[in-house]
Amino acid sequence: MMNENMLVSGRRIVESLGAVESEILTVLDVAEFLRVPKSTVYKLARHGELPASKIGKHWRFLRRDIHQWMHSRSSH
Repeated sequence: MMNENMLVSGRRIVESLGAVESEILTVLDVAEFLRVPKSTVYKLARHGELPASKIGKHWRFLRRDIHQWMHSRSSH
């Protein structure tokens, strides 16, 4: 019983980590994360410099992509 509970608990942790990586962020979320104005996020997304998807009139970002983008920028 104990091993089964640990397995289920471990599976939930892995699933929640995947959910965090694939979490969808808004312009405000990204601006707060990067500590820049929302206008900067809009400009970078429009110019294709920031990984983003436009859904209707709204920009959306994957947390994983923003982290990868930040890491790639810091290596320059």
